[in-house]
Amino acid sequence: MGKFVIKTVKTGIKFDLKAGNGEVIATSEVYTSESACKNGIESVRKNAVDAKLEDQTVENPETVTNPKFEVYTDKAGEYRFRLKARNGEIIAASEGYKAKASCMNGIESVRKNAPDAEVVKAEE
Repeated sequence: MGKFVIKTVKTGIKFDLKAGNGEVIATSEVYTSESACKNGIESVRKNAVDAKLEDQTVENPETVTNPKFEVYTDKAGEYRFRLKARNGEIIAASEGYKAKASCMNGIESVRKNAPDAEVVKAEE
C-alpha cells in the first residue's frame, strides 16, 4: 500500500507519493504550509483516478482536458509525467524514466496508490 510522505525542505513543505515498496512515484511542488501540502495531497487523490492521458511524446498529440497525466520527454531524453488538476495546476510530477513503459507504469501506480494512501510525516 502506498503512502504520502510529508517532509520539510529548506523552502517549505512537500510530499512524495511512495509505492508499497518504498519507491517514490511522484513528488509535489513546495508548499508554504502543511495545510496547503495536505490540500495538494487531496487534490492528487481526487484527480489521479479520473485523469485522462495526454501523450506528448507522439507526433501530433491529442490535447485532453484536465485533470490529466501528461507524458513528455525531458532535456535528457527521459520520460516523465506530471499530473494536472482540473484548474491546470501541476500537483504531482515524476522522476525521469529511461523507458516509456516504466513511465506508464508510474502513472498506473499513482492511480492505484493515491486514493487510499495514508499520510505520514517523514522522520527528520
